[in-house]
Parts: sequence; C-alpha cells; structure tokens
Amino acid sequence: MRARVSHKIMIERRITKLRNKVKVDTQRIRVFTLENLQEIFNLAASLARGEFKTQNVDGKPVKVTMGQRQKWARIAAYTAQVINGIAEGFDAHQIDVDLVKLQEMIDEAKAKTEDAAAGKGAAEAGASQPSQG
Repeated sequence: MRARVSHKIMIERRITKLRNKVKVDTQRIRVFTLENLQEIFNLAASLARGEFKTQNVDGKPVKVTMGQRQKWARIAAYTAQVINGIAEGFDAHQIDVDLVKLQEMIDEAKAKTEDAAAGKGAAEAGASQPSQG
C-alpha cells in the first residue's frame, strides 16, 4: 500500500526548500557585496584623508588636489550609506541603483584627475616651447 502525499504538501516542501536556498544565496551575495564595498570605502577614505599624494593617470603620477580629495570624501560617505543600507536590508534592485550612482561619482572624480593631468601636461609643453614675440 502506497502512502499518498498531497500535492499541497509537495508544493509547500518545494516552496520551503526554495525559500531556504534563496535565503542562503542572498546572504552569500550580501556578504560578498559588503566586503567589496568596504574595500571601496577604505580606498576612497584614504584618498580623501590625503594618505595618497598622487594618483596614476596614464602611468604618470598626478597630484591629488583638495577638490579631488573632497570628491573622494563624498564617495566614501556615499559608500558608507550604501553599506548601511545593505546591512539593514537586502534589496537587489536598490543595490544596483546605488552601485550605478557610485560608479558615476567615481567616474566624475577620475575625470577631474585626468583633466588635471592634461592641464599639467599642456602647461609643461607650453613652458618648454620658446616664446614668440
């Protein structure tokens, strides 16, 4: 005689199994994301505090200006907010939105550094040419 298992019980078991799997995977993703964001925070905070006096742009060291340090401070602060948000609750969509904004902020800071490097290179080139007059 075969015991009958209702479809309802089979569905409930599968749902429970799926929820447990999602919970474990979500926690693993959350930990991975938090660790990487912590590294970003540490680097941005180091730049903001002036622990690094230069950044490499196209293989050449370029001095980090006060304005750039302020941008890195904003990036560090925003990264801390993202970390706090993930620690409180995991919303994959919101994390994606936050990471896109963080990338835009980093790109802006990087562009300022590259602009400063280009300006310095142009100034050096101008100084090395004889004046005409």
